[in-house]
Amino acid sequence: MRVNHVGEICAQALYTAQALATDDPKLRAQLTQAAREESDHLAWTRTRLDELGARPSLLNPLWYAGAFGLGLVAGRLGEKVSLGFVMETERQVEAHLQDHLERLPSGDHASRAIVAQMKSDEAAHGQQALAAGAAELPAPVRLAMRAAAKAMTTTAHYI
Repeated sequence: MRVNHVGEICAQALYTAQALATDDPKLRAQLTQAAREESDHLAWTRTRLDELGARPSLLNPLWYAGAFGLGLVAGRLGEKVSLGFVMETERQVEAHLQDHLERLPSGDHASRAIVAQMKSDEAAHGQQALAAGAAELPAPVRLAMRAAAKAMTTTAHYI
């Protein structure tokens, strides 16, 4: 659950930065709404961490800062790229959450409910970005995003 909590820290930073970086009021509203929805996820994962007697990642400030920087860059590259970044991020997060669902104990109903709802919400954010005109990011960018996410999830699991 710590890794999922870090993901929500990063989602807050990404959406906030992308909303700040865009000049398009419609896109800003979409990103701001997505950030609000991610706030629910952040609260759910934090509460679940507390219930499990676990702590959040000690590197949360670093994760937030890095994701905020990426969000600013993506936002400054234009609407289609910014939306493409959202779409690809959510695609990768959805896959991560599916993997997590498969590994969670069947009896951990609370964690399973949280992860399933988050997965549904992330898929919706990705679809909204696609419908709004997201550009498909080039393969090297998608691979770099996947590698960065793997490094983050592996590190956050322990620290």
